[in-house]
Amino acid sequence: MKNQDYELTHALTFRNTSEQGLSLEQVHQRIIGFIKLDPKAVYKFIIGTDCQVHNGYTQFITGVVIQRPGNGAWACYRQVIVPRSMVSIKEKLSTETALSEEIALFFCDDKRREMEDIILPFVYNGASLESYIHIDAGSDHVKNKTSLYVEEMVLRVESLGMVPIIKPDSYVASAYANRYSKKKHQIIV
Repeated sequence: MKNQDYELTHALTFRNTSEQGLSLEQVHQRIIGFIKLDPKAVYKFIIGTDCQVHNGYTQFITGVVIQRPGNGAWACYRQVIVPRSMVSIKEKLSTETALSEEIALFFCDDKRREMEDIILPFVYNGASLESYIHIDAGSDHVKNKTSLYVEEMVLRVESLGMVPIIKPDSYVASAYANRYSKKKHQIIV
């Protein structure tokens, strides 16, 4: 595919194994519905992005996950294509973080409060909701070329009021999103 075949603006549409073309509002409603199934539970709301460089383009996948640890999850992802092969580690990591931040901004304040209000009556019984951004970078200077940029990405995530998680614990970025970013470009409607 030639570069002119790619769109430079990317719709905020998501998909998973059973649905496609989900808007951010629909994603939020799926998350609300999942939490309502068991409002007394512990929840982790996680956003994470990974990318893969392919021939002539870089594919970014942002995963959005609501997890009830030990008792299931609901997840979806968004694909963004940049019509060139990115080679700079810092540029790739910064773009991954920016794409996660973009989605997190939608879930600030009212949206997150709506999620929290469902479990609020049950917090004294152990219910909770924590919000994370998984960063596809690690602090081990020997194993991770991304270690030079970890502090910067962590500070960016913290400025949004979310908890940053890095490798090896950033499984939404390094496992869920990674699985889809490795697939060759496909048009996602």
